Amino acid sequence: MSGRTSKPTVGALRETANSSSVPVALTRLAWTLFAASVAVLVARLRLGGPWEIPGAVAVDGLTVLLWVVVTFFSGIVHSYSRRYMAGSAHETDFFLGVSAFTLAVMALVAADHVALFWLCWLTMGLLMARLIGTADSWPQARAAASVARQHFLASSALLGIAVTALWRATGATTISGIAASVDSLGGSAWLVAGGALVLAAMIQSALVPFHGWLLSSMTAPTPASALMHAGFVNAGGILLTRFAPVVTVETGLMLALVVVGAASALAGKLLKTVRSDVKGELGCSTVGQMGFMIVQAGLGFFAAAVTHLVLHGFYKAYHFLSAGDEVERTAPTEHGSGETGVAGAAVVLLTGLAGGATFALLTGKGTSVDSGLLLAGFVTLTTLHAARSAVRQTTLSTAARYGAVPLVALPAIAVYALAYRAVSGLLSGLPLVSAPTELTALHALVAVAFLAAYVAIETGVHERSERLYVALLNAGQPAPDTVLTATEEYNEH
Repeated sequence: MSGRTSKPTVGALRETANSSSVPVALTRLAWTLFAASVAVLVARLRLGGPWEIPGAVAVDGLTVLLWVVVTFFSGIVHSYSRRYMAGSAHETDFFLGVSAFTLAVMALVAADHVALFWLCWLTMGLLMARLIGTADSWPQARAAASVARQHFLASSALLGIAVTALWRATGATTISGIAASVDSLGGSAWLVAGGALVLAAMIQSALVPFHGWLLSSMTAPTPASALMHAGFVNAGGILLTRFAPVVTVETGLMLALVVVGAASALAGKLLKTVRSDVKGELGCSTVGQMGFMIVQAGLGFFAAAVTHLVLHGFYKAYHFLSAGDEVERTAPTEHGSGETGVAGAAVVLLTGLAGGATFALLTGKGTSVDSGLLLAGFVTLTTLHAARSAVRQTTLSTAARYGAVPLVALPAIAVYALAYRAVSGLLSGLPLVSAPTELTALHALVAVAFLAAYVAIETGVHERSERLYVALLNAGQPAPDTVLTATEEYNEH
C-alpha cells in the first residue's frame, strides 16, 4: 500500500431517492451555529461586558471561545460523516447524536447554575456513549458503549457530589456565586468538593488509571472518535477552569493535579510506543496530552490548559479524520529507530533551550522561579517531542532531519505561545485565569522524572526492557469484550 503514488478521484456525494434529508439539514445547522458563534465572539471582543441570564446562564470569554471551537469541529465532523455514514442504517441516528452532543457542550460551557451544568455534563456523557456504540449490531460496540457509560455515570455522580457539597458550604447555586464565596470554603466541605472535582475531571479526560474507556472505544465510527478526542475529553480541563477558585484553595490539591497529570502524560507517551494500530496510537497520545493539560491546571495556568485543549483538539481531529491515509502511507523504513545519536542529542538540546527562551520571551512565563518555569519547560518538551515524531516519519536523510527539528519545533512553540497570549486576553474576566504557584521539592521531582522519561523515549532506552514492554502492552489493552478479533466481524450487515 505504501507504494501507491496516486489517489483515485472521489466525486461529489450523490443524493438518491432514499437518502434522508436529516444529514443535510443538520450539517447546515452545524455550520450555521459556527458562523453565529464567530459573530458572537467578534461582538464579545468589541462590546465586552457581562451577557447573562442571572442565576442560569453566563456568556463569558471561555464560553464564546469554546462555542467557536466546538461548532467548528462539529461542522467538520458533520461534513465528513456525509460520505462516511452514507448508506449506513445508523446514518440518521448518528447525525442526530452528533448534533445533540454539540448542543449539550454549547449549553455546558454557558451554564452558570450548578444543576444545569451537571445536567449538561450527564447528557454529554450519555450521548458520547451512544455514539461509541453506534454499530449496535456488534456485541463489541455495545460492550464499548457500556464501559464508557459506566465511567461517564461515575464522573457525573462525582460532579453531583462536588456541586452539592459546594452548595451546602456556600449557599450559592451558581458557579459564579460559589467563586464569590470561596473564602468560606475549608475543612471537610472543601475536601469532598475538591477531591470529587478532580476525580470527575480525571475520568472524563481519560487520565490514568481511568484511561480504559478511551482505549476501549475503537468501535466508534471514525468521525465520532474525532469528536471524542478533539472535544469530549477536554471537558476535564473545562471543569477545572470553571471551578478554579475551588481547586486552588489548597496547594495540596494543586500538587495532586501536577502529579496525576504528569503520570498520565508519561504513561500516554510510553503506551503509544507499543501500539501498532493508528487509532490505538492516537488514543494513547490523547491520554498523554490530557495529562499535560491537567499539569498546566495544577501549575495554576488555567488559560494555558484551555489553550492546550484547543490546539490539541485541532491536532487530534485532523489525525483521526485522516487515519485512513496514515495507514496507506506508513511502512517500515530504515529510519524507524527511535534512538538518538550524539549529534541528534545536541540538536535536540539546543532546540529545547531556544524553544524555552522563545516561549518565555513571548509569554513572560519562565522568567522567574515559580511554576511558570515548569510551564515553559513542559511546553517545550512536549512540542519538541511532537516535532521529533513528525520529522522521523519523513524520508529525509539523517542530516536533513537534524536540521528539520528546529525548523518545525521553534515555529510550533511560537504559535503555542501566541495562542496562549490570545486566550489569556479573552479569558481575562474569569477568576484565577493565572495563579502561579511556588515551586516545591515535589515539583522538582516531577520535572526530573518527566525529563528522564523524555530522554529515555528519545534515546530508545525504554525499548530495551522486555519486562517494561510487556507491562506497557498489558496496561494499554482495551476491555476484552470490546475487541473485534475476526475480519468478518467488521461487517455489521
